[in-house]
Amino acid sequence: MPAPNPPSTAYLDHIADETDDRRHAALAAQPAEPAGGGAPAALTDAAEAAATDLEPELAAIVRTLHAHPETAFVEHASARLLVEVLARHGVEARTGVGGVETAFRAEAGTDDGPTIAVLAEYDALPGIGHACGHNVIAASAVGAFLALRRVVSAPGAPAGRVVLLGTPAEEGHSGKEVLARAGAFEDLDAAIMLHPYGVDVADQVWLGRRLLTWTFTGRSAHASAQPFMGRNALDAANLAYTGIGLLRQELPPIDRVHATITEGGTRPSIIPDRAVMRLYARSKYPDTLRDLSRRLDDVARGAALMTGTEVDIAWDDGAHPSLPVRTNQALTRRWVAAQQRRGRDVLPGGVVSETLAASTDFGNVSFRIPGIHPLIQVAGPDVALHTVEFAEAAGGPAAVRAAVDGAAGLAATALDYLADDALRASVHAEFAAQGGAIDVPHYFD
Repeated sequence: MPAPNPPSTAYLDHIADETDDRRHAALAAQPAEPAGGGAPAALTDAAEAAATDLEPELAAIVRTLHAHPETAFVEHASARLLVEVLARHGVEARTGVGGVETAFRAEAGTDDGPTIAVLAEYDALPGIGHACGHNVIAASAVGAFLALRRVVSAPGAPAGRVVLLGTPAEEGHSGKEVLARAGAFEDLDAAIMLHPYGVDVADQVWLGRRLLTWTFTGRSAHASAQPFMGRNALDAANLAYTGIGLLRQELPPIDRVHATITEGGTRPSIIPDRAVMRLYARSKYPDTLRDLSRRLDDVARGAALMTGTEVDIAWDDGAHPSLPVRTNQALTRRWVAAQQRRGRDVLPGGVVSETLAASTDFGNVSFRIPGIHPLIQVAGPDVALHTVEFAEAAGGPAAVRAAVDGAAGLAATALDYLADDALRASVHAEFAAQGGAIDVPHYFD
């Protein structure tokens, strides 16, 4: 039997060449560090030194989580490990936040100022482990919080509070939205986190994503003796799948629709009375994702009408929608400055092609409060997320370095936010200019 034709790498090769050209231009054009602003240098130096001192513990987190991956909502050992690390440093974390067993929260600082949260993820992918590098996210977040705790409790520290929020179930379940609907973000003014990647990027496109199930119901009949008495649910699914393909011509280039037919009958001699399709719909903006949702509804209803079947349309069944990430550029500039101090050349947005885009539930946070979700390199630029190769890199030396550099960068960015009144005003003015907070739970109603 012949093997499947291997896909051409030509498009990825062109993207790599274009990215490299834009990389050189961007790095040559950007200043070494934004002028002025931020926390006093002594505080920043102390926070970064504290993060560096934590390297052995952060390395242990990276490697232990990597060796024992746990999937969404069952990250019991992973969450326990992080809580135990905090306890060794005298920090008592509250577990079961928002009614989620594997969520936790720890705090440091004072209540007489702004509050910024550092978010940790620690769930893995089924069958492939930490191929998204959430073990690095967890280590960097814990490191940033512990470094900040050392600084904000010292004399001369800025007023304000730092929260470490452990957020389970990013992969396929939008755990942050579960926590948000339980009130976990209501007392926060801003939120920051990072994500491992194949290159350092300050701001990359993250698409909004919705899950969708179509269940077509028809009438079974003998496919030979009385086919005219049947209403073929598999025909409806087939037409719907074709309709998606035809719809793609009219979608914005960045939109994505992925579909599978998971049920389609049992025997060729019986006209199927049930067919099930499962889909992901993704788009770059909340309103374009809403429009895509409406058009997919029309495709399903049209397929049912043509075949005399019925269709049940279940949006986000078992999971909440994920909105695109709205990046706060004022905070991003502080992250870039901090990473430059760690010797990393961070690419600005627009250098890496936006066609290389995935989704994250941090988007839902970013439409409630200002936030950033930069990317930090742990693998080569040709290694994609959710692959065996990326999983291997997420447990290696580059992942440990990323956890330490990331912890230092997140700590410095949070300090800048707490200490610099002008920066904080810019962060919230930008958020307001972008449209402010939206009603995430009811956005797609």
